[in-house]
Amino acid sequence: MINLVASAIGGLIIGALARFFYPGHVHLSLIGTMLLGLAGSLLAGLVTTRGRGDLNRAGCLASVLGAILLIFIARQLGWHF
Repeated sequence: MINLVASAIGGLIIGALARFFYPGHVHLSLIGTMLLGLAGSLLAGLVTTRGRGDLNRAGCLASVLGAILLIFIARQLGWHF
C-alpha cells in the first residue's frame, strides 16, 4: 500500500514538472497529471533498461523527459489537453 501511495505522489510530481517545463499550456486534471508522470516514468524506465527483463527506476530527469515526450506525441497526434 505504501508503494502505491509513493508511486502516485511521485507520478504527480513528475507530471507537474513535465507540465511546467513543456512550452505552452497543458490542460490536465490532477489525475491526468499523475497518470502522465507515471507513464513518463514507465517510458523512461523502458528506454533506459533497453528492453531487459528487470525494470530499474529511472532518474527524475529521465522521467520528466519521458513525460514531456508523451505530451509532444499526443499533441502531434492531434490530442489537445
